[in-house]
Amino acid sequence: MKKYNVISCFDGLSGGQLAMVRAGLSTNNYYACEIDKYAMQVTQERFPNTIQLGDVTRVTNKMFRENYLKENPIDLLMGGSPCQGFSFAGKNLNFDDPRSKLFFEFVRIKEEFKPKYFLLENVKMKKESQDIISKYMGVEPIEINSSLVSAQNRKRLYWTNIPFDMPIEDKGLVLRDILEPESDIDPKYLAGNKLIKNYRGGNQLNPDYKSQANTIHDKSKKSPCVCAGTHGYAIGYVEGCVQVGEADLNGHDILKRVYSVDAKSPTVNACTGGNREPKIVRADSKYWRKLTPLECERLQTLPDNYTDSVSNTQRYKMIGNGWTVDVIAHILKGIK
Repeated sequence: MKKYNVISCFDGLSGGQLAMVRAGLSTNNYYACEIDKYAMQVTQERFPNTIQLGDVTRVTNKMFRENYLKENPIDLLMGGSPCQGFSFAGKNLNFDDPRSKLFFEFVRIKEEFKPKYFLLENVKMKKESQDIISKYMGVEPIEINSSLVSAQNRKRLYWTNIPFDMPIEDKGLVLRDILEPESDIDPKYLAGNKLIKNYRGGNQLNPDYKSQANTIHDKSKKSPCVCAGTHGYAIGYVEGCVQVGEADLNGHDILKRVYSVDAKSPTVNACTGGNREPKIVRADSKYWRKLTPLECERLQTLPDNYTDSVSNTQRYKMIGNGWTVDVIAHILKGIK
C-alpha cells in the first residue's frame, strides 16, 4: 500500500490526519504547520508521529529539504486558511485581514513544493474574493454543506485537484441524533436557563415579530431565501435550522437563538465565551441548554472525547476552527 507524504497547513487538531485514516490512506510522514499549543497537544496525543513544523510562514522548501525530506515528493498539501476576513458573519475585511493573508502562505508552499494533490477549504465569501483564490489555485471551488454528513449546517468551499465523487449521500442527521442523554451531562449545562420567548404552538412565531424571516416554514417545502443580515441563521426554518425560542441572555439577538433538536445545528464556530455556543430547547420546551463539547465534536464528525484533554474553552475553539472530518474523508477518497 502506498504511503503518503503530507503537509497540513493550519493543521489545528489534525482533522485532516483523521480524515486520511477514514479514507483508507496511509501516511508516511505527516507534517503539521500549527502554532496553537492546545491544538498541538491534542494532535500529538492522538497522532504521536506527527511532525510539527510550527509557524507556516517559516516553512520553506530549503529549510524542509535540509531538515526533513531531502528528495521524496510531497503527495498532498491541505489546509483551511483562517477565514475571519472572508466570513459574512465578520467584518468582511477580505485580504486586508492579516489572518486571511495567510492564504498566500498556502499558495507559496504549493508553488515551492509542487504537491501532486492539494486541498484548500474556506468559508463562503464575496465573489470577488472567491475569484482571487480560484485564480491562484487554478481551479474553481466546490461548495459542500456539512449537513449532508452531520447534524450541522456548515457551508464551505473546497478548492482541490482531487477527482472525488459528487454528490455526497445525505445521511439525514438532525441534532437529536447526536445529543448526549441529559442524565450524562454536567448540571452546569442544564440549570436555570429559561426561554423568554417560546415560538412553539403553530407555524407562526411570537406576534411581536412581523418580518418574513420570523416564520417557521414547512420542512417539506423549499427553504426561503437567506438574507445577508441574518448571517445564514434567519429565525424559522432556514438552511435546515429551526429556531424555537429565545434565551434569557443579554447581548446580540444571534446569541439568544434556541434551536429545535429535530433540525440542524447552526455552524459551530471558533468564538468562545459570551454564550456563543449553539443552544437547543430541552424536552419540556421551557428551558434551553448549550451544546456540550462532546456534542460539538459529533457535529464535526470527530470521535467522542477527541479533545477532552484540554479545557472546554479550548475544546470549543479548536472544534469550531476545525473541519467536518467526514467531508474531508469523502474528498480524500478520490486519491488514487
